[in-house]
Amino acid sequence: MSQNHKILSHLKSGQPLTAKDALELFGCFRLSARVHDLTRKGHTIVSEPVTVKTRDEKKVIAEYRYAS
Repeated sequence: MSQNHKILSHLKSGQPLTAKDALELFGCFRLSARVHDLTRKGHTIVSEPVTVKTRDEKKVIAEYRYAS
């Protein structure tokens, strides 16, 4: 099963996905590229900024969701 298919299934199940999640779950280093592939195929995936706390600071990252 391809990374695109795994990511799409995950998003369609209603679960959000970050780059860190994609790396841990699917071994995907370039989530934004996979999301681009999926949107080019007609899937509607939205990105929302989310603030996360790292060891030393807070960072804003993208969290992807499937828009039905």
